[in-house]
Amino acid sequence: MSDISVIILTYNEELHIERCIRNLLPIAQEIFVVDSFSTDKTVQIAESLGVKVLQNLFVNQSVQFQWGLDNCPIQTSWVMRMDADEYLEPSLIDEIISKFPLLPSDINGIYLKRKHHFLGRWIKHGDRYPLVLLRIWKTGQAHIENRWMDEHIVLDSGNSVTFDGDFVDDNLNTVEWFIEKHNRYASREMIEILNHKYQLFARDESLDDAKTGQAKIKRFVKETVYNKLPLFARPVLYFFYRYILRFGFLDGPEGFAYHFMQGLWYRCLVDLKCLEAERILASAKSNEEQIARLTQLTGLQLE
Repeated sequence: MSDISVIILTYNEELHIERCIRNLLPIAQEIFVVDSFSTDKTVQIAESLGVKVLQNLFVNQSVQFQWGLDNCPIQTSWVMRMDADEYLEPSLIDEIISKFPLLPSDINGIYLKRKHHFLGRWIKHGDRYPLVLLRIWKTGQAHIENRWMDEHIVLDSGNSVTFDGDFVDDNLNTVEWFIEKHNRYASREMIEILNHKYQLFARDESLDDAKTGQAKIKRFVKETVYNKLPLFARPVLYFFYRYILRFGFLDGPEGFAYHFMQGLWYRCLVDLKCLEAERILASAKSNEEQIARLTQLTGLQLE
């Protein structure tokens, strides 16, 4: 067991939460679940496994996770972020146990490599592996970006290392759930795109100040290249890049479904919402009115 506290955000995660918690027991000294008032058995399952559960009204991932950092009684030297539908592979568990006592004192962050599974298949190609994310950091030495979508943990000081083992994103919900989730994500991503374009409200750009990292590079490409391409043309180009140039076709029928839905359909949905929102914003007479109209359109708590 390592000197790590893990924070997991949940809402109706009874399909995943036991798998996630049991998987973390060999490496976590403490596990905290920050729940958004689930209506299923998520809380009961977590508490039955000896996990401390706190509940807070959900606004977005960033706000909720920061609330967890501020309110969970963390006593360990390290903090880890995990999603309920994720788990560590055995090789990563062994690596964490063996390497933690040997880390140099200047190492404040640990990047982990994420695998994505879709309908039971590892999506290995299409520029989807490895996704390298800062997931473990010294307590008080990192923060989560204040963003509506694509938020990342950002290291505030010190150096970092990347471990060799993988963790897995393996959601067991239905395709209908996948579609509903991405519809919600599309609204949030639309907000980020329009905010970058019109400066509707303050943007957290702390990732730009990070020393390096895959997430920093990907965001730079998205904001300086992808988002400046014509609506609906850019998702087609992105799908071609993923499926053809980055060999997504090697991921089989499940891979085609994933690359098409996540790389083309979802991106077209974001563009459609941008088109709709820009028309609604066109007649707004002030920044406050723009934000009010987006709040009404999306149902998000933007104000």
